[in-house]
Amino acid sequence: MKVLIADDSVTIRNQLSNILTNWGIEVITASDGNEAWEILTGDDPPKLAILDWVMPGMDGIEITRKIKNKPLDTYTYVIVLSSKTEKSDIAQGLDAGADDYLPKPFDPLELKARLHVGQRMIDLHEQLRETALRDPLTGLYNHGAILDILEKEVARAKRLNMHLSVCMGDIDHFKRVNDTYGHLTGDRILRECAQRIKKSLRMYDGVGRYGGEEFLLVLSDCHLINAVKLGERILDSIRSKPFQQEGQHVAVTLSLGITGIVEKKEIGAMHLIQAADSALYQAKNKGRDRLEIQKIEKI
Repeated sequence: MKVLIADDSVTIRNQLSNILTNWGIEVITASDGNEAWEILTGDDPPKLAILDWVMPGMDGIEITRKIKNKPLDTYTYVIVLSSKTEKSDIAQGLDAGADDYLPKPFDPLELKARLHVGQRMIDLHEQLRETALRDPLTGLYNHGAILDILEKEVARAKRLNMHLSVCMGDIDHFKRVNDTYGHLTGDRILRECAQRIKKSLRMYDGVGRYGGEEFLLVLSDCHLINAVKLGERILDSIRSKPFQQEGQHVAVTLSLGITGIVEKKEIGAMHLIQAADSALYQAKNKGRDRLEIQKIEKI
């Protein structure tokens, strides 16, 4: 667990930091509210924050309101730390969106117990969030989640001048599979195809069910040349091992359309999807069980 400690008192910061470090917790510190907010809105922010109520810049209550009102990528569990112990003060902190309240001076055992509660809430939130992002049939990211991943990767590729490749895949003649073997078999084949695609990708690539029997692949920091190699590996993983249905071999193939950013260009996620879809259409027209490339300049 990584925890932000924001307090303008060096003594309190050091005291909290030493205690949490001894418990094996990674600690990040901030001496004022503005610094704390930069950390919470930066890359890989801590999911639990201990915020002093009164600090220079933004105070803990203001930061808490901003955290709860701003749609950040991750849930942040907030513990407000303050010498204000009146019930009205505690109520004000909780009304602002704080998850918990710890009075100064604090008791280490009480702090540890409250941190455990915070960790459980964070874990629960992550489980619920993960469930909401997944397609229930295949276990891949759902349509909205994979589009969100693509938007973020496009922004990152532009910011860092990185390569980014996008693939659109579609199971060939899937309607024929459903009509011949039934929808239950079709669902099983769809799930297995999804898993074969996922196993072919790198750990940090994204893949989602775009709709029906279509898949959208987001290949971060991947040049088109490498995307083609990866695409051929995916096609082979589908065609090389027929699916089994009541002792029968069911041959299934996949078609892929690939596009990507090869240099810094002012393009959006939808342009990439359109290009990948156009390439997929070409692959279908040229006989299926193949991949085609659509360069972004042709959009």
